[in-house]
Amino acid sequence: MPTIIAEATDGTQTIDAQEGRKLVLAIEDAGIDILHRCGGNAKCTTCRVEVLAGDAGEMNEAERNRLAAEAGLTENIRLSCQIRVQGDLEVRVLRQASTTGLAPGTRPSE
Repeated sequence: MPTIIAEATDGTQTIDAQEGRKLVLAIEDAGIDILHRCGGNAKCTTCRVEVLAGDAGEMNEAERNRLAAEAGLTENIRLSCQIRVQGDLEVRVLRQASTTGLAPGTRPSE
């Protein structure tokens, strides 16, 4: 089972994630505050994470196009709703509901 180390403003947590699961769901179900607004459809960028270590896999076209529309993002910024856990990862959660004042949107589907 892959291990995810997730850093957020309220600390760092290590979680076991089921292989093939969306990263955003693994993070959220571990009780980590992560903002998401579009239901996992790569339409917004609120679930952004910075990949610090590990292989997050190839970007799909929807994720690549959506991130390309944002200015100033580095290549290790990814959308957690588009990452399927395939191995150990270390990520930093970049936007949290508690710090933005925004409520999460529809829960992304499995």
